[in-house]
Amino acid sequence: MKFLDRAKVYLKAGDGGNGCFSFRHEKFLEFGGPDGGDGGKGGDVFVEATHNLNTLIDYRYQQHFRAGNGCHGQGQQKTGAEGADITLRVPVGTQIQEEVTGLSLADLTHPGERVVLAQGGRGGRGNVRFKTSTNRAPTRADPGEKGEELTVLLQLKMIADIGLIGLPNAGKSSFLRMVTRARPKVASYPFTTLYPQLGVVSYKGREFVLADIPGLIAGAHQGVGLGDRFLSHIERCRGLLHLIDGTHEDVVAAYQTVRQELEIYGAGLTHKKEWVALNKRDLLSEEALEEKKHLLENYLGYPLYSLSTQTKKGLSALLEALLPDVVCPTLKASERLSEGA
Repeated sequence: MKFLDRAKVYLKAGDGGNGCFSFRHEKFLEFGGPDGGDGGKGGDVFVEATHNLNTLIDYRYQQHFRAGNGCHGQGQQKTGAEGADITLRVPVGTQIQEEVTGLSLADLTHPGERVVLAQGGRGGRGNVRFKTSTNRAPTRADPGEKGEELTVLLQLKMIADIGLIGLPNAGKSSFLRMVTRARPKVASYPFTTLYPQLGVVSYKGREFVLADIPGLIAGAHQGVGLGDRFLSHIERCRGLLHLIDGTHEDVVAAYQTVRQELEIYGAGLTHKKEWVALNKRDLLSEEALEEKKHLLENYLGYPLYSLSTQTKKGLSALLEALLPDVVCPTLKASERLSEGA
């Protein structure tokens, strides 16, 4: 299944049915009177967050959705049937905006959350509604109202506790494979990760959700590499784990490159709590590792972590540091992830 996190769809709620203009015509009934029924209400357009979706790919192939129209009223005071509602199912974490005004219509962050995007038109009143003591034979019946129509933008922003950031080939996907059951693609060339990946970390009986996004390089905000659009998937994270390739010649420059792209992107990413870790320590001598840690710690002003995704050395210390800030005590991360969180 392809990953798609943005889509544009056109929505049209159903029109209301027309009211009926009718009079009773029965044998031996001299004054039948009006008996035109009301038109049925048009169908509504709903959107619902569901736990078993993780992409908006369905809306690449179909962009127009129309609810059913209400049926017209009939004689004998019969009200027309209501139009059928339709429901668009989207992944949890989907934001919905009106295309023209940019107005936010909904932000679906919980499974089963459901909102109306377009309301169907009311059915018209039949002529029996206008009967009065002074108007025993009304000749008026109302047409049904038009249903709402609009074009909306859907944007998926994944929900996770910790976001993995770093340059390409910093070992983010390898880290995700090591600490979760997720199986992202791992290779030795840049931009192995093309789409965001989620995994659940289980450690000492506690859990949290980890999100891996494609690597950032200088100029990502201008579309260089894979760009910076995937940063939207870590906007909801409580903190960021910044992995740096320990074999990089200038680890401080590597850190600065990613942080600069976060600052340009905005959305409060630079204000989130951050943990910094040097990866691939198994490829460095003890002297080289200490030297690079010293350089980076002097720049940051606080201690950092070092680990190896191959030998798992340093992993426990890093996970111990992450747990206090990210674990939700009321709901297991595996439950949230299975519910689309």
